[in-house]
Amino acid sequence: MTDESLVDLYALGNNSAFDVLLNRYKKSIHSYIYYIVRNHDLTEDIFQDTFLKVIMTIKQGRYTDNGKFKAWITRIAHNLIIDNFRQERSENTISNDEVEVDLLNDMKLCDSNIEDELVQKQVYLDIKKLVNHLPENQREVLEMRYFQDMSFKEIADITGVSINTALGRMRYAILNMRRMADEHHIELSFN
Repeated sequence: MTDESLVDLYALGNNSAFDVLLNRYKKSIHSYIYYIVRNHDLTEDIFQDTFLKVIMTIKQGRYTDNGKFKAWITRIAHNLIIDNFRQERSENTISNDEVEVDLLNDMKLCDSNIEDELVQKQVYLDIKKLVNHLPENQREVLEMRYFQDMSFKEIADITGVSINTALGRMRYAILNMRRMADEHHIELSFN
């Protein structure tokens, strides 16, 4: 039987006619949907919505017989896929309307640009130079704390001094670095 004959029979109440149509096109429609969305669960949802829409349209007498039933079902599936993509896109859109701060122009949320990277690299080089000009005992404590991520207790044990002495050396190292940076007009911030 032709697709159109089966549609006519289904419109008159013959449910088995629809079963024939479903079996005839379910594999190709299902494959078409999956090929585009690449998600099994979403494919199942859109597939069911497609045939639900087919059923509703035929039962309401709105199907126009033009000899292209498969193309019509495929178009319904395609439109539902597009609707789903539009819905996902609108759900993932950030609105800036209800917020006092302009989220879309916040430098902290942006990727760094080449200028920021160059500034950051220069600051690191300047810090390294300053560290190299510290007295040995201050440089040792600072490197262990910041570059080796050691606790002050670990630093005290390794260097053979008390925790208070290790803390004091760290404090003096930072003060000396700030003083040297001021004397040489070195900027140690990224912004």
